Amino acid sequence: MFRHQGKSRTYRHNLQIATFLSFVAGIVNVAGFLSIKQLTTNVTGHFALFINDLSNFEFWKGTIYFLYIFSFLFGSFLSSFLIENYRENKKLNVFVLPTIIECIILLSIALMSNFVVITHPDVIACLLLFAMGIQNSFVTKISNTIVRTTHLTGLFTDLGIELSQLLFPKRHPNREKIKATIKLRIFIILFFFAGGLIGGFLYSRIGLELNTLIFGAIILLGGLFYDDFRYRVIKTKRKYDQRKKNKIKKLVA
Repeated sequence: MFRHQGKSRTYRHNLQIATFLSFVAGIVNVAGFLSIKQLTTNVTGHFALFINDLSNFEFWKGTIYFLYIFSFLFGSFLSSFLIENYRENKKLNVFVLPTIIECIILLSIALMSNFVVITHPDVIACLLLFAMGIQNSFVTKISNTIVRTTHLTGLFTDLGIELSQLLFPKRHPNREKIKATIKLRIFIILFFFAGGLIGGFLYSRIGLELNTLIFGAIILLGGLFYDDFRYRVIKTKRKYDQRKKNKIKKLVA
């Protein structure tokens, strides 16, 4: 799901990575909000607060919301920059780089919270928004803008539009494609909620606080290893099949 790009990428690949990453985003969203009382997977609310402070001439107060927005933007920029910079390297899966950076950020925050008292929650918020900007950027690029996993506003909007299109079959005859897209969006929403529920449970019942992010990082790393292992198995099988075919050709000849 991390390797296939362009024409080789299928609906199944997008469904896999969408559910996988939306689950992680749900965990980060809840862990960030419960720990530092800030939304850490999107900037819509922060932008509104930034504008509100500016309109009240509280420029210094609004600076922090600007930093939140910039952190998400810079994460998106860095992710896209790395992908474009290393895209021509055929031996390197370029989408692994942003994912590893996201894992490092989540693990660093979780481990740091065990040894250091969080006296600067705004720094944690910026780092989490940076990580979510990275995730949203690379999943958007790998899916060719079909999948976004860090916030739900656009998803619910698109879902509402597509559900209404099913009621007008003459204007929208490609019902199977619409149903497939609806299924994809519903899975993203459900797994985002599931990640949030798991994150909330770990936080409230077990008291893991920011350690909940370790769970999200483990899921990311597990997905990378699974994807790489599956790729190697398929590649080995293809080589074996090709050798077998070559032997048969030689015997026939």
